[in-house]
Amino acid sequence: MKSLERSFYSKSSKYSFIVVLLLFFSIWIGTENFLHFDMALMGYLISSLIFAIGLTIRMSSWLLRPATRQVIQRSLKNLRQRKYKRRNMKAILKTAFENIFLQKFIFKRGIYRGVQHFLIAWGCIGSFAITFGLTFGWMHFELVDPETYTIVVMGVETISMAAHGLFAEMVYNGLNITASMVLIGVCMALTRRIINEDVKVTQRAEFDLFPLFLLLAVTVTGLLLTVSYVLLDGWMHHYMTLVHQVTVVVLLIYFPFGKLFHLPIRPLTTAVPMNYQEEWKVDTRPCLRCGTVYSSDPQVSDVKEILSVQQFDLQLEDGSYLSDYCPACRRRIRVMKQLNNQPHLQQGHNPILTRNGSEMSGFGSRRTDDYYNFPDHVQKELEQHKEEGGNER
Repeated sequence: MKSLERSFYSKSSKYSFIVVLLLFFSIWIGTENFLHFDMALMGYLISSLIFAIGLTIRMSSWLLRPATRQVIQRSLKNLRQRKYKRRNMKAILKTAFENIFLQKFIFKRGIYRGVQHFLIAWGCIGSFAITFGLTFGWMHFELVDPETYTIVVMGVETISMAAHGLFAEMVYNGLNITASMVLIGVCMALTRRIINEDVKVTQRAEFDLFPLFLLLAVTVTGLLLTVSYVLLDGWMHHYMTLVHQVTVVVLLIYFPFGKLFHLPIRPLTTAVPMNYQEEWKVDTRPCLRCGTVYSSDPQVSDVKEILSVQQFDLQLEDGSYLSDYCPACRRRIRVMKQLNNQPHLQQGHNPILTRNGSEMSGFGSRRTDDYYNFPDHVQKELEQHKEEGGNER
């Protein structure tokens, strides 16, 4: 394995080579020795391979981060534990159904945002699945007789369907259906970003708006192809095909390096409840100071490990770590540290005393003459002047 790694400049280049090799092998199997490969899809194939390389490079760099690597290691460790096997599977399935399929985490922010995100997410997933399936030759249609088609997946005949049946029409228009979902969702998102003043303050054109415009261009040009073919007898169909292909190529090249990258890494969130909840939605780790339960043992240990790798020294003088305390106590510790009073943490929930005896004379109290450090003869004159003023009153 080490000799293989020395054949490449980096691990990312090695993984990219392996991914491209596997894709070519899958194309060879799916198209039955390239027999059913569609040369009209060559542009999409090249852009898809670039997309795969870019995604592999980005995923490799993302997985090398200490936090990500620690979560992956924790997930693999938990999956191997027979003791929590049932709990782990329940956590993964429940989280995947709620956060990935239903996307409840978005609906909690509002029905409008939930519907918008749901349409864009599943529209993109469906579009990518159909596009890659056809581009890589993983699936194609074979004519059995004048009235029947068969869907062939990886060289294996799967479903036979009537050429003009309802199911066949849904299959033929699969991309139109998913593109319509994306179009509606993108229009909802753009409307919200144009009208909502709070969103306009925080959004960035290159990060938040550009991917929406890309998705809009891909869906509109793709749907116009259907309009040209069905309603206009193929008028401008060839030119629209080239325009649509360009928009798809730009989207696929941009995808691994922009906001849309969160789509392939979002499934990792399904492991969070499995990793960091010893009991479902119940915290078990008590704070060292106040005893309040605030987290779980695996999460605290992972935080310590991640900070250690990143060379952040958050160990206190008594040997404990900042992560061993609840958020409220952490804030108290920081305040005490800034006030140079960290050895004595105040107990209970009383207000923090900010008078530590180390402040300058006159700070928070009336200044006396000794604060200005006058010479002795000037000090005597000032005292004499005060006495004379008092006697006059």
